[in-house]
Amino acid sequence: MEQQVFGGELQSGRPARPLRDAVLRGLRGRCPHCGEGRLFRSFVKTVDCCEHCGEEIYHHRADDLPAYLVIVIVGHITLGGFLAVEVMAELPMWVHMVVWVPLTVILALALLRPVKGAIVGLQWALYMHGFGGEDDILESHPEL
Repeated sequence: MEQQVFGGELQSGRPARPLRDAVLRGLRGRCPHCGEGRLFRSFVKTVDCCEHCGEEIYHHRADDLPAYLVIVIVGHITLGGFLAVEVMAELPMWVHMVVWVPLTVILALALLRPVKGAIVGLQWALYMHGFGGEDDILESHPEL
């Protein structure tokens, strides 16, 4: 009896790629395949291919998912913090503005790149969006 492996081995007939390692490499801004090459050439613009192993990265489709995830994460942190401070102390509104607005902006900017890297790593590990060697259906059938 075959064992179910998360990462697409049984579904696609291809060997499973290390999902955890790929996501962690992406979080660190490294190539999801080798972990050595840079994943980004600017703030959130990915490289076309890894300078170390040659893995093509240009075809990823992270789109807006990293931004949505960052909004959810930052929203939970700042709203939870705000509510906790409100319960413990009654501060004037200007203090809240001085604390929570910069914290929100800093957290969003700090998390956007690692989250995008993790999404690219996830797509690589699951053979999504060209990482499996075939074109996406929309690329091969533009009339759709």
